[in-house]
Amino acid sequence: MYGDSATIRTILTELGDTWAIVGLSGNEGRAAYRVAEVLQRYGKRIVPVHPKAETVHGEQGYPSLDAIPFPVDVVDVFVNSELAGPVADQAAAIGAQAVWFQLGVIDEEAYARTRTAGLEMVMDRCPAIEIPSLG
Repeated sequence: MYGDSATIRTILTELGDTWAIVGLSGNEGRAAYRVAEVLQRYGKRIVPVHPKAETVHGEQGYPSLDAIPFPVDVVDVFVNSELAGPVADQAAAIGAQAVWFQLGVIDEEAYARTRTAGLEMVMDRCPAIEIPSLG
């Protein structure tokens, strides 16, 4: 319902290759770490966003979206649903073209705000699962 195949394809193939991944740290046991690795394999530039601002997969990290000194195309959100709405609002504020809420991250009000702001959005899906099927 919050990620039709056309929107998923558009985000993964047309909106740009710079993905800020909110919640990405150097913790190899976390899903964000593995998803970022898959996105890199498919040619995406990943930008870790985490309070620790760690370098992950060779990419400099930043403590927040507004600290990133270059344009971001997609904001991929790996935070709890209760925290995801403000991240979506920040994505719109920095001029991102799309927001992607990971599996289990659901905020219907944030989805509505983000779409109203003109951004593409997918919720409760995983790009690492979707991208290999695009061919």
